[in-house]
Amino acid sequence: MNAISPNNMTPSAMPQQARQHKQRTVKSILFRTFFIIIGAILVSVALELFLVPNKITDGGITGISVMSSYLSGFPLGIFLFLFNLPFLIIGYKQIGKTFAISTLIGISVMSVGTALLHPVQAFVSDTLLAFVFGGILLGLGTGLVIRFGGSLDGTEIVAILISRKTPFSVGEVIMFFNFFILLSAGFVFGWERALFSILAYYIAYKTIDIVVDGLNESKSVWIISDQIDEIGDAILSRLGRGVTYLSGEGGFSGDPKKVIFCVITRLEEAKLKEIVNHYDENAFLAVGNIHDVKGGRFKKKAIH
Repeated sequence: MNAISPNNMTPSAMPQQARQHKQRTVKSILFRTFFIIIGAILVSVALELFLVPNKITDGGITGISVMSSYLSGFPLGIFLFLFNLPFLIIGYKQIGKTFAISTLIGISVMSVGTALLHPVQAFVSDTLLAFVFGGILLGLGTGLVIRFGGSLDGTEIVAILISRKTPFSVGEVIMFFNFFILLSAGFVFGWERALFSILAYYIAYKTIDIVVDGLNESKSVWIISDQIDEIGDAILSRLGRGVTYLSGEGGFSGDPKKVIFCVITRLEEAKLKEIVNHYDENAFLAVGNIHDVKGGRFKKKAIH
């Protein structure tokens, strides 16, 4: 009887257990849901207690909902749910069940939250404070929902689908939509309020980056040098970071090259450059931003 190795097994011959995705635990589902709910509540507070009472809007479906509520007199929560519902159905079919359920939870909580908070008096009447703190809360809430796998705005779903079939990125598509939405706010609320809306949107956008990517942004480092062993030992001993040695070949010379790859925090970048420069002033050094690091031995040792 011929033995079948894992490398030449066909998908149909593989064990059923190996082909199944690992199921999420109840704890992880509750953890994820909790933060999506918290994020949606923060967005509700931002809208009803800071932005909307001061006639400051957001981009996307939320912005359209705010303007529709203002013009019609109907509660904001109704528009938030109804306008996002078609995109939620599209997201379920095109992106996935988990994303759709997470988004449904977030949009439902946001819609109910705005309805409950609508009778509450605004926290501030000063426009400057309103757009600054409203934008921060909006970004915090939206960032939490995105970080835990959901969305609060249908334009994000459309942007994902459009980006798959066009050369434009998700961010570029969203900015295209929001340009016209925030421009429309000028006709509804006045141009001064439209400008404040743009500032609030910018603050929210930057806050989302911080929440999703984290404050402790990491950096990937590639080093090519004739003194590679000395540099690697110094990074290990002085910086406390693990390094990986890779084998390469010079494109022009064809000579074999040894390459160091490692991950550091942005606060360690200056120290690393000092180490590299000490051993080889002509070393090739490339540093890039990365937003997430998981696994391996990223936890550092003591340094000196």
